[in-house]
Amino acid sequence: MSRPDEPAATQEEPSPAVLKKAIAASAIGNATEWFDYGLYAYGVTYISAAIFPGDTAEATLFALTTFAVSFLVRPLGGFVWGPLGDRLGRRQILAITIVLMATATFCVGLVPSYDSIGFWAPVLMVFLRMVQGFSTGGEYGGAATFMAEYAPARRRGFMGSFLEFGTLAGFSAGALMMLGFSAVLSDDQMGSWGWRLPFLIAAPLGIVGIYLRTRLEDTPVFRELEAQGKEEENVGSEFKDLITRYWAPILKLVGLVVALNVVNYTLLSYMPTYLEQSIGLSTNFSLVVPIIGMLAMMVFVPFAGHLSDRVGRKPLWWVSLAGLFVAVVPMFMLMSTGVVGAIIGFAVLGLLYVPQLATISAMFPAMFPTQVRFAGFAIAYNVSTSIFGGTAPAVNEWLVTESGNNLWPAFYMMGAVVVGMIALSRVPETTRCPINGTEIPGTPEAPPQLEYETAGSRS
Repeated sequence: MSRPDEPAATQEEPSPAVLKKAIAASAIGNATEWFDYGLYAYGVTYISAAIFPGDTAEATLFALTTFAVSFLVRPLGGFVWGPLGDRLGRRQILAITIVLMATATFCVGLVPSYDSIGFWAPVLMVFLRMVQGFSTGGEYGGAATFMAEYAPARRRGFMGSFLEFGTLAGFSAGALMMLGFSAVLSDDQMGSWGWRLPFLIAAPLGIVGIYLRTRLEDTPVFRELEAQGKEEENVGSEFKDLITRYWAPILKLVGLVVALNVVNYTLLSYMPTYLEQSIGLSTNFSLVVPIIGMLAMMVFVPFAGHLSDRVGRKPLWWVSLAGLFVAVVPMFMLMSTGVVGAIIGFAVLGLLYVPQLATISAMFPAMFPTQVRFAGFAIAYNVSTSIFGGTAPAVNEWLVTESGNNLWPAFYMMGAVVVGMIALSRVPETTRCPINGTEIPGTPEAPPQLEYETAGSRS
């Protein structure tokens, strides 16, 4: 079992060229993951008709349930890939997960129709969604860890924000591609083969990703730990350490992710359904409004990440959580007034969410020491995402249906924000703290916080 040692020296800072490659290698996996989500969410009508039995309503329900299956297996992926990433290295695991993820997405486009092979069509689709979720269980935690451990301590927020830029870019690209194909092809063509084409693009994305990830060394922080022989002896000892010594940061991260992902999946995944079924917008406007909001969010994500390097992650989170708590009900009421109100309301909530989104790749990995970072992050994040993130659309729809009150998604977000506030109050500030060594960054035993880097102080 790894033991704490003397505080480590300041972590190694790679060259600008290596940093750019590390950013690209990390972000492309996240973009591929959310590209898949965008395709599935915006192509669900065609997928359900082609792959699942029953009338339109039944087939759509089967398709949405199958989409949720990927979230159920994400924690299993976290439990498997996380400890392996702490023992074998971040790069090796990320190379495997992006291959699995891209292959699963690609194969969705190849699944024969229900008319061709009967019940084997939905069986294959469920299997591929499980592979997608299992690989994603290691992808995000690993990519954020990889990014954070490559980034200089003074610029970790700015560098990490590009992982979330990839999230928005991937989802928007998938959604726009599916909408674009549906605009130029007839309904018969889309239902027969058109919906499959965007999924096939995952193959070249995976090839680019594996190329970028295998061209880099493992992170300087992990190589330092490995050279000192301080990595965990085996998976069993790592789980023991996580349970006995690092249960507190795990619980704090779970609480933060409750707020993060209830907001995230309500805005990105549930909003088209809400705008169409509860607010009464047309199908086209219901699909376009979230895309406009996400494109606006992409502009501000790098700026928020850069600002967090100057003022800290926690102040930005407090602004985000407090702003969402105050604004969510008025903005949901504004969205009910029509298309313009929906665009403004979504944009306001999206921009209030940006300070969280932009900083998680810098903040969350820094909640754990190097020897358990991948596993601690992957397990806590994916368990919380599976319970509260993937279920958010279904919970919101159930609340609206049962109560008849269209504001229940706003109330649900407010409750999640309160959970996030409680967790945030106990999290140490780790801005500009080196994250190498075997102590939790931001604690007295870990390397101290660095001064903010200005043009004149650049070392």
